[in-house]
Amino acid sequence: MTSIEEIRDQRIEKVKTLASKGIESFPVVSYINTTNKHFNDNFKELLDSQKEIIVGGRILSIRGQGKVGFVDVLDGTGNKVQCFLSLENMGADNIKYFFDYIDNGDFIEFTGVAYITQRGANALSVTSWRLLSKSLRPMPDSWFGLEDEDERFRKRYIDMVLNPELRDMIKRRSLFWNTMRSFLLKRDYVEVETPVLENTTGGADARPFETHHNALDMDIYLRISAGELWQKRLLVGGLPKVFEIGRIFRNEGMSAEHAQDYTQIEFYEAYSDFDKGMKMVKEMYIQIAEEVYGKTQFENKGLTFDLKDEWQIFDFSKIIKENYNIDVHNTSVEEIESELKKAEIEYDKKTLSLERGVDILWKKIRKTLSGPGFLIGIPVYLETLAKKSRVDNRVVERFQIILAGSEVGKGFSELNDPIDQEERFRIQQALRDAGDDEAQMADMDYVEAMEYGMPPAFGFGISERLFSFLEGKTVREAQIFPLMKKR
Repeated sequence: MTSIEEIRDQRIEKVKTLASKGIESFPVVSYINTTNKHFNDNFKELLDSQKEIIVGGRILSIRGQGKVGFVDVLDGTGNKVQCFLSLENMGADNIKYFFDYIDNGDFIEFTGVAYITQRGANALSVTSWRLLSKSLRPMPDSWFGLEDEDERFRKRYIDMVLNPELRDMIKRRSLFWNTMRSFLLKRDYVEVETPVLENTTGGADARPFETHHNALDMDIYLRISAGELWQKRLLVGGLPKVFEIGRIFRNEGMSAEHAQDYTQIEFYEAYSDFDKGMKMVKEMYIQIAEEVYGKTQFENKGLTFDLKDEWQIFDFSKIIKENYNIDVHNTSVEEIESELKKAEIEYDKKTLSLERGVDILWKKIRKTLSGPGFLIGIPVYLETLAKKSRVDNRVVERFQIILAGSEVGKGFSELNDPIDQEERFRIQQALRDAGDDEAQMADMDYVEAMEYGMPPAFGFGISERLFSFLEGKTVREAQIFPLMKKR
């Protein structure tokens, strides 16, 4: 069997030979004037007019040799176009050079007219061709493609050529984010950009990536939220509705639902609250499902949910009480640890705290809930940035969206009391100083901004986990280029 290195050497020789014949292998200009999609959608009109057109793209297959052949090309706009090559229409040199020097994977353009083959298939009858880019490496077999998952992730660009479903997923991914963007823009939100590099991370309980800023000679962090504390500064500054879609980074473990760098949207609306927010977010999720997928019912991890169903209300405190007989408002680390052992749940003894332990217990129960639903009743000590409930000041006005046993979205009435905020930051900082590197940092600059007056507001955030859920894929599979270890 010929090795890839040998094939590469042979194709480099073809480049040299073509150059000697005055044929460029990597020209600057392309004269393509008809996309694959236009050709296929308007074939009858093109056939009737017999207008000369130029189509092109990557060669997927070459069938035939010598005097006649068929070539399939794909330009990414639609289905492939079949091109008919013949000695009669192309001339001896033209067709000979093609079969001698052109390979699967090359980018090419064909000039010709619409034509129906003897078998009744739509095609382009070719009169001439131009090479646009010579492929030096052979494409994998189109029937088997890249079977190894690691190889598919490393060579996503090849998997895209061989796998139309992957190309379609990337298009849906774009539509997914733009549906949310349009949803908010129609409601007079302003799209903003906030810093990715920060002195103090904020907006989430997560371990950040650290780096060094050479020009300012200081250590800094990559952000762990889509600018939550910055966006709320904008509320202080007088912008009542803001949102950002951007990349965030968390230096934590990998799983089917977790990546280290991913896209997230966060939006904040002054003079709103978590009750109004629930209604708005449900409406947004249904719109995403209908516009991106044309349906509202999905299945993931063996659990089925329909976004148009009545959304359930899950009360955090009641669920913990029912499953572990623990009162989350009156418990201890020792009691939590005892329940973790009874439930045979793994945990890190060194960093176990009341907050961390209660959250671990909840996550075991969460996996059984299909949703759709809103999780409410979260204790104050589990949320640093949300307002206390108007009904029970032991909990915050926060909800999380539950779908197929996972949390896919979080919103709350934003805390705008700087005195309360400073106290909660100090509690988080104490946890961090005690070794919990996922506890939030105390951002006193943000507290200072709040002291100038921040309006009551609702805030919400959701990562691309929602997209992966609707796709029925892991987060890594649903990313375009997931992070890979160097070989």
